[in-house]
Amino acid sequence: MHVHAKPNGAMQRILKVSLGLTAAYIAATLFFGLRAHSLALVSEAGHNLSDFAALGLSFAAVWLQTRPATDRRTFGYQRAGVLAGFVNALSLMVLAVWIVVSAVGRFLHPVTVEPRLMMAVAAAGVVMNGVIAALLWKFSGDVNIRSVFLHMLGDTLSTAAVIVGGLAIALTGLQWIDPLLSLIIAAMILASSWSIVRETLHILLEGTPRSVDLAEIRSAMSGVEGVVNVHDLHVWSLTSQSHALACHVQVVEMQLAECDAVLERLNHQLRDHFGIQHATIQLEVTDCATVHDCVSPPEAPVVDGHSHHHHGPGHAHAH
Repeated sequence: MHVHAKPNGAMQRILKVSLGLTAAYIAATLFFGLRAHSLALVSEAGHNLSDFAALGLSFAAVWLQTRPATDRRTFGYQRAGVLAGFVNALSLMVLAVWIVVSAVGRFLHPVTVEPRLMMAVAAAGVVMNGVIAALLWKFSGDVNIRSVFLHMLGDTLSTAAVIVGGLAIALTGLQWIDPLLSLIIAAMILASSWSIVRETLHILLEGTPRSVDLAEIRSAMSGVEGVVNVHDLHVWSLTSQSHALACHVQVVEMQLAECDAVLERLNHQLRDHFGIQHATIQLEVTDCATVHDCVSPPEAPVVDGHSHHHHGPGHAHAH
């Protein structure tokens, strides 16, 4: 039993700093947004509130991922980050719907905004969100952190749009620019959120990782000396960066002592060519009766009466 998640102090520190900065900006944006009567700024406050919740959820997930595996949770809490990313993305989609409804109301009942105050607060937001996005970018390979990174990157761009909108209102006096900006912000939120929802759902539903080609893996394993065929092949994600594999491999008849060499060659292919560290491989000398939903071979004996399971380098077991 083992997990690959390791404590990441740097990631946790960055998330803590991001939480503090975001909380301060939420208070400022809400206060000045109400003073300026700007729906765009109030929308930014709501968006940043969701960012604060997203950062907090991601921080909790990062902490959970450092907890060791147990008999009840043999993979530990590696999926915590994926679940956090999924919840974050859903919350953003709900927020986007709220912004759209509010913007439509502003089109029907225009409100005069104060563009200069609107631009000043937005400028501070561009700096803050930009800094946080830059800090998170180095960890954006993790879907949990990437969901927060997209939050902050979207905030940076949408807040920059608020500055442009404030300038346009100051020059033209057209108040409908404010709700129009809100609709643009909502569209950006929906676009970034949907990609995270799709990715996290794919992982949670045990889908084959998008970066993995099963046919290529099967071909590489079948090319190992002593292998007859590979079947009942499954690859799934533990996290966005950690994949696992399980399969049955039919081999030529050989002595039990020779099986370790075959397993090592198979895991060399998986580990060094496909980045799969956690593999469970059952060797057998007879093919399964059912290929796609293989439960057991038609005859009890497998390689000298043993089935072999390999869990990455240094984790071979025989039962």
